[in-house]
Amino acid sequence: MRTKWMKRVFLMVALAALANLAAHAQTDVSASLYGAFTGTSSGNDTIQSSSNAAGGMLAIRHIAKPWLGYEGTYSINRANQNYSLIAVPPCPTGGCTIPSGVISADAHEVTGDYVVSLKLKPTSIRPFALAGGGLLRIVPTSGLTSCSSLNPLCISTSTSSATKPVFVYGAGMDWRLVPHIGLRLQYRGNLYKAPNLTTYYAPTNALLHTAQPMIGVYFRF
Repeated sequence: MRTKWMKRVFLMVALAALANLAAHAQTDVSASLYGAFTGTSSGNDTIQSSSNAAGGMLAIRHIAKPWLGYEGTYSINRANQNYSLIAVPPCPTGGCTIPSGVISADAHEVTGDYVVSLKLKPTSIRPFALAGGGLLRIVPTSGLTSCSSLNPLCISTSTSSATKPVFVYGAGMDWRLVPHIGLRLQYRGNLYKAPNLTTYYAPTNALLHTAQPMIGVYFRF
């Protein structure tokens, strides 16, 4: 009899715990627009920078506990790579300018992140912080176009894609407008190694940082 009673108590406690988790668990999908702002890297006599651009991100987020959850994201933005040389190569005629080049490219990023969030009652605001990682793939959409006084008509050489591991961190807030829809404001930072898309310029092998301020909407199930 005592064993049956203990089993019943255990079952009731387990059901109560599951109900409590279910009450706090929530899943949402979101779409955001952002600006991508990347710094300049240098190394091996090469200066490399990525043009600032707008992009978009899709995400699915699940909060499994009152404060802890996870999300998966996919984002895309233009990421044209600009190159120049630190040192001017020998020039037989004199008066040469530093060769420069540009590669038109797109950046595709897939990440998985842990999310820590907290609902501020009685407001409709839920701040959060996140950290995670994934893969960043830079895909050229044209060959390298390089110009200098040695080749005033410019030349075009072949390019190749580059895939880099990326560390992601960020913070923001959800602002609920109606029961299942709201605004998501956030800042995300990306750390990764500079992509090497061409053999025409030596790779910088430097660490790059891309800042992504975002605004979007979410739908919560």
